Amino acid sequence: MTKARLLRLSVVLVSVFMILLIIVYWDNVGTAHFYLHTSFSRPHSSGAIPGITAGEGWETLPDVDEFLAKLLSSSLKQNSSVPRKPEQLLVQGSSRPVVSNLEENVRGYDWSVHNDKNSLDQEKLQVERQRTLREFCANSSLAFPTKERSFDDIPNYELNHLIVDDRHGIIYCYVPKVACTNWKRVMIVLSESLLDQGVPYRNPLDIPREHVHNTSTHLTFNKFWRRYGKFSRHLMKIKLKKYTKFLFVRDPFVRLISAFRSKFELENEEFYQRFAIPMLKLYSNRTNLPTSVREAFEAGLRVSFSDFIQYLLDPRTEKMVPFNEHWRQIYRLCHPCQIDYDFIGKLETLDEDAAYLLQLLKVDRLLHFPPSYRNRTASSWEDNWFAKIPLAWRQQLYKLYEADFVLFGYPKPENLLKD
Repeated sequence: MTKARLLRLSVVLVSVFMILLIIVYWDNVGTAHFYLHTSFSRPHSSGAIPGITAGEGWETLPDVDEFLAKLLSSSLKQNSSVPRKPEQLLVQGSSRPVVSNLEENVRGYDWSVHNDKNSLDQEKLQVERQRTLREFCANSSLAFPTKERSFDDIPNYELNHLIVDDRHGIIYCYVPKVACTNWKRVMIVLSESLLDQGVPYRNPLDIPREHVHNTSTHLTFNKFWRRYGKFSRHLMKIKLKKYTKFLFVRDPFVRLISAFRSKFELENEEFYQRFAIPMLKLYSNRTNLPTSVREAFEAGLRVSFSDFIQYLLDPRTEKMVPFNEHWRQIYRLCHPCQIDYDFIGKLETLDEDAAYLLQLLKVDRLLHFPPSYRNRTASSWEDNWFAKIPLAWRQQLYKLYEADFVLFGYPKPENLLKD
């Protein structure tokens, strides 16, 4: 009789625990629709995500992972039976963010409509980009900080650049100065995470810039660890294994030029206070600086590109605070040797890559990538921008960003690194 009571009590306790776990899990994603139609995702090799041992398949995940995986799968089945509204083709309007002539010149907006014809062999291109990345991640001759870490070793705050769209099973790692504003707009439209007068945005360009960069708009991995505690890593691994993951990259030196132009050639109060004032004091020997960026610009006090490069190379910089995301190395933002990305796009081929990616994700009938954000900071500018930078500094700068050059297949800028 006692054994029977204990058995019944155990069943009740287990049931209560399961119900509580389901409630906690659905607290954040219960209203999302998990349309995992990422048929183009290639099968991941065993051990693709460090932390899951080699040869360990989906079926042999730890118990908690397996439970959460089944929960995720069951939600898929339920949602697949729910009638959906017919997908409507998004009509691109003429709306666009209002920008000043100076901002347009510095940021390099180009709102003209470009030919979406896929002129590149995208499938072969992706194979080559992923092969290059995998080879150098495994190549001991290329060493850089954090390369040997496992996924479990990555601190939670370093996963903040991973944006999750549960409705379509997509994870995007955003890299500032690589068309990330418009890719964030796309993710907002797909996830329906932002409403305009009660209706989700349909046109990416209708979303105001200030809303795009508001992190409360996105479901990101940093929210996982805040809400799910010890279960967060299990959920991350499941979604990294099942969802389609992509990022866009750019020539590292050109990205630095673009970051400098947008943050220090425009009146940016935040960057003036946090970065420009210390740079002017340290590298230009300026004192009694104006208290506002407007006053500084009116007085002709601006950070030079040389000041900026000195700041990047100064060993005190990283000791005081990690690199700002606008000039932090891509491998530190997106962890390409720990996360097995399905698609690697490049700003240099943005039109073709974006159109191909949206087709593969099967969302090209829902939206188009906004008329090209084609930044005018081109590779041909490097010679002019670095002309007054000492050779030794250029060589040090290359070593600082070498991993980004090599991992993503950008040629070494020999013309800048030799006399």
